[in-house]
Amino acid sequence: MIKLEPFTTADFTQLMEWVDDERLMKEWSGSMFSYPLSEAGLTWYVEGSNNLNDPDVFIYKAVDSKTSVTVGHISLGGISQRDRAGRITRVLVGNTTERRRGICQGMVKALLRIGFEDLKLHRISLGVYDFNHPAINCYLKCGFQQEGLMRDVVRHGDGYWSLIEMGILEDEWRALNPAVPAA
Repeated sequence: MIKLEPFTTADFTQLMEWVDDERLMKEWSGSMFSYPLSEAGLTWYVEGSNNLNDPDVFIYKAVDSKTSVTVGHISLGGISQRDRAGRITRVLVGNTTERRRGICQGMVKALLRIGFEDLKLHRISLGVYDFNHPAINCYLKCGFQQEGLMRDVVRHGDGYWSLIEMGILEDEWRALNPAVPAA
């Protein structure tokens, strides 16, 4: 089982070790960070995060509840109180040997619970590069639906990457989680 805990400056070193090549960093963060990741580059990322009184972005480390080992990173940002919407970004299962064990699903499901239960959101979206089939499958298993394709949105090397837009609505999430009472 995965539990989410606030990502803090104490977690910077672990994340910098995981994001160990430029392509992975671009897949994980788009153009938000410069390679290599640095403490200075991450400091602004966490400023003002995880504030329930002024929810704009929530940044988490994913912890395996059985071993207490940090296994991933995920954030929920772009939060609009007016529209009751947010966007999942920067999803990363840290150790490549841990992938395909359900960690990503655990992280996403835990974040959806926070978004729909705690933050009372109506819609949560995300973008995933069209070549990232394991992530796409993970998001589909969590209840997301593909909503569109943004072609050639990121240039990498001599080519371009296209982005699949996905989303899940509160009612769809509740249908998949009937034990969770509606607000």
